[in-house]
Amino acid sequence: MSLAQPATPQTYLATFIERYTCRTATSKHLAQHHRARLADPRVPEGFIPAIKELVYPIVGERSQGSRLWDVDGNEYVDLTMSLGVNLFGHNPVFVQEAIAQQLAKGLQIGPQSELAGEVASLICELTGVERVAFSNSGTEAVMTAIRLARAVTGRRKIAMFAGSYHGHFDGTLFKAQVVGDQRQSVAIAPGIPAALAQETLVLPYDKPEALEQIKLHAAELAAVLVVPVQTTRPNLQPQEFLHQLRQLTSECHIPLVFDEMVTGFRIHPGGAQAWFGVQADLVTYGKIIGGGLPIGVIAGKAAYMDAIDGGFWQYGDGSSPQVTKTFLAGTFSKHPLAMAAAHAVLQHLKAAGPSLQEALNQRTTQFVQSLNAYLELDEVPIRMANFGSLFGPAVGDDLEDDSGADPTTISLALLYYHLIEQGVLPRGSGGYLSTAHSDADLEFILQAIRESVQALRVAQFLPPLTRL
Repeated sequence: MSLAQPATPQTYLATFIERYTCRTATSKHLAQHHRARLADPRVPEGFIPAIKELVYPIVGERSQGSRLWDVDGNEYVDLTMSLGVNLFGHNPVFVQEAIAQQLAKGLQIGPQSELAGEVASLICELTGVERVAFSNSGTEAVMTAIRLARAVTGRRKIAMFAGSYHGHFDGTLFKAQVVGDQRQSVAIAPGIPAALAQETLVLPYDKPEALEQIKLHAAELAAVLVVPVQTTRPNLQPQEFLHQLRQLTSECHIPLVFDEMVTGFRIHPGGAQAWFGVQADLVTYGKIIGGGLPIGVIAGKAAYMDAIDGGFWQYGDGSSPQVTKTFLAGTFSKHPLAMAAAHAVLQHLKAAGPSLQEALNQRTTQFVQSLNAYLELDEVPIRMANFGSLFGPAVGDDLEDDSGADPTTISLALLYYHLIEQGVLPRGSGGYLSTAHSDADLEFILQAIRESVQALRVAQFLPPLTRL
C-alpha cells in the first residue's frame, strides 16, 4: 500500500478517513446500524470531532494465535489480546478442548461444579493463598474483597490510589481533587452516589504522603486497595513503596488487598505478590485464569475468607462454622465452562513453571527496547515501558487526579488508526504480548509503527526531524 501523502494535513486527513472507512466499512456500518438500540460505552471512546468518522470499534469475526480477522476480512496482529485475557494467544488448543469436553457433559448450574475444588487448590498452590472463592467478573471480585474486609474489621472506609482501576463498582469510582490544601474524593462520572465519597480515600501512588494519610485514618480503614502496577503507568513499579505499605498496614491491622486482574499469572505464576515479595491479606484475580471466559477470583488469608462460609469444619465430630458470615451469591459463579477453562489454564501454567512467564517477559522487554531505539532515532516524542508482557507509554508521576484514561491528542489517535490500517490491533497506545506472538509478528508491528510515523510526519501531524 502506498503511503504517499497529500500536501496539507486537512487533505491528508480527508484521504486517510476515506481509505480507512472503506477498508473497515462493515465495522462502521454495524456501529451506526445498532447505535439506536445498543448502548455501548466503547464506541465513543476517544471521540475527537475532527476524526469523528473514524470512531467505531473494529468488529471481530474470528481469531487464532496472535491473529484476529474482522468482518471485512482484514487480518491483524492483535495486541489487545482480549484486554489482557489471552496470555497464550487466541483459542489455545488446551482451553478449546477443555471447553468442548464440558459442553458435551452439559452446563449444570445449581449443583456444584466437579472442578471447583480442584481449581481452588491449584490457585492456592501457585499463589500461596489459603482459601479461594469465585465470582463472574473482576468487578464482583473487588466488591466482595471490600465487603469481606469491612465485615471482618467492622470499619467502613477504604483507601485506594490515583490511577488505579478496580472495575465499575460504585464504591471505587472516585478520583482525588485538591481544593485549597484539602484532598477530596469525587466521583468520576454522574450517577455515583456522592455519599460513597465519604467512605473512600484516593491517595497519590508511590508517595510518602499516602503512607501518612493511611496512618492518620488507620482507625477508620477497613482496607487499603492497590493495583501493584497500573496499566496506565507500566513504568511505575514501586517495590519499596509496596513493602512500606505492607509493613504499615500490618502494624495498623488494616487488610491489604491486591487487585491483580492484569498482573495475576502474567508477571509470575504467583502474580505481583511473588514478583515484589509482598503477601497481601486478600487478592483478586480474573482475565488470564478464565482462558477467555468470564471469571473473578477472591482469595487470601483464611482470617478474611472465612467470612464467606463460616470457616473450616468437618464431618464426624462436633465442629461447625464459627465465623460470622457476610453475603456472597451469584447464579453463574463457578460456571462449568469457566471452571473447565480455568482448570486447563492452571494445569498448563503449573506444568510450564515460571519459565513461561520469564521467557515472555524477556521477549517483551527486548521488543520495547527495540521500539524505544526507533522512537528515539526518529524523534517521536513518546517512550514505552513494560511490566512483564504488558507494555505502554512511560508516563510521569503527575497523574494524581487521573481516572484511568490517558489524555488523547489527534496525533496519537491518528497513530492508533494508522496501525489498524497497517494490520496491527493495539490496546490504546500499548498492548499485551502472548506466547503466540512470533518474532515475525514483532517485526511486523515495528514496521507498521515506522510506516505510520512516516506518514504522519509527512502529513505534518508530527514535527519534522531536527537531525540532518
